[in-house]
Amino acid sequence: MEPQNPPAEPAPAHPPLESLAVQPLPNRDYEARPAVFYERLRAEYGPVAPVDVLGVPAWLVIGYAQTLDILRDARGIWSRRVGAWRAYREGAVPADWPLLPVVESDNCGFRDGADSTRLRSAWSEGLRPFQDRTRPEAKALEQAARRYADELITVLSQNGGRSGGADLSAQYARPLPLMVIGRLLGTGADGGDELISDLWRVLDAGPDAREASERLTARVAALCAARAAAPGDDLPSFMLAAAPDLTAEELTGEMVMMTGFVGDVTGTLICNTITEVLIGETGVRDSLSAGMIQEAINRAMAASPPIANLAFRWAKTDVRLGRFQIAAGDPVMVSPAAAHLDPAFTSAATPDSIYSSRAHLAWGAGPHACLGRDLATTVTAIAVERLFDRFSALRLALPADRLQWRSSPLMRGVRSLPVTYELAGDPPEPRHPPTAAEEAPDGGTPPGEQNSLVGRVLRLMRISQA
Repeated sequence: MEPQNPPAEPAPAHPPLESLAVQPLPNRDYEARPAVFYERLRAEYGPVAPVDVLGVPAWLVIGYAQTLDILRDARGIWSRRVGAWRAYREGAVPADWPLLPVVESDNCGFRDGADSTRLRSAWSEGLRPFQDRTRPEAKALEQAARRYADELITVLSQNGGRSGGADLSAQYARPLPLMVIGRLLGTGADGGDELISDLWRVLDAGPDAREASERLTARVAALCAARAAAPGDDLPSFMLAAAPDLTAEELTGEMVMMTGFVGDVTGTLICNTITEVLIGETGVRDSLSAGMIQEAINRAMAASPPIANLAFRWAKTDVRLGRFQIAAGDPVMVSPAAAHLDPAFTSAATPDSIYSSRAHLAWGAGPHACLGRDLATTVTAIAVERLFDRFSALRLALPADRLQWRSSPLMRGVRSLPVTYELAGDPPEPRHPPTAAEEAPDGGTPPGEQNSLVGRVLRLMRISQA
């Protein structure tokens, strides 16, 4: 008797996404207790849940297998082009939706097929000098990052004696990548430039995200035009050499994306890794104590990925995910943070294992996997190593459950990381108050700090927090 195929599973009957999305994102539990939030969604909806992302309905994919399948996109079902979004084509997306500048950015992260491949090839060649540790540019970048890290540590520990307190987010983890951006772009920090302030407004999805995005793009466009006219040993120049057909608009879009990746994602990764070391519950501290810095970062990426949820992609055709039928044109947001809590992922780990799973999805996967992961990991490793070399003791200055987390549907990082410390060596020479002759004429930043790269970047950070 011929075996019979089982009958096709009927399509699930449920209202459209717009009628289902009642779970707001972000919310208090998502910010303070994400594991509780994701597990509540998993219990109620399964691997895919309807959510409301700052007023826009979307599907949040929280299952590990489903997230990996979408990222790999072996069947070509998913588009990263905003034009594939049905509500966007119909004019139903609010013009002031805070994440609109992100999905409209038209960089390689929001392109498909050959168009995406062309830009990613330029990225691969442009990043190679900075990620191949045998190249002089990579060696110079690493040396500069160590110097920046040591200077930041010196500044934050001045006037405090052998012990004291600091905010390692504002005074260390966030400023360091800004100086790396300067190296990649071929310019130092500009004391009058508010690039970092605008970058944070865009990625934090604040109310003025669109205006900030426009200012950020204009600043980067001017720099790219200068590199096209006079190439140097910098990322824009290397990308243009690899892909001379890059338009000015394309190069600008890619560099704006880079400032976000290096400036925010890497800074958040540094901070999250330090946080996981200090809390000591996910194996990150044990790996660092064993001298396994790469493993410590890997564990931190799995436990607390900087990008908790990846920006939208859209279904090209109707497709079933979990209990739901995703309609063509529906927006889908995959969540590495939630996928890492799925028993399908966590059951593969053993508490006493020396090495954690390399199957985490914090760097993405498939045709849009992160090309700058080696650069981000290198900068993070330097930052973490220098910090724990310079301090003999670091402790959270408040209970871990009182740390304040950023309110963003994409990023996951602390607003501040207050610690107490003890220096491993002699404290740096204290800074003396500026003399009358050294005072800034307007009572602002003293000239010495203004002309210091570290001082100028820290000044930008103070402005961004104001």
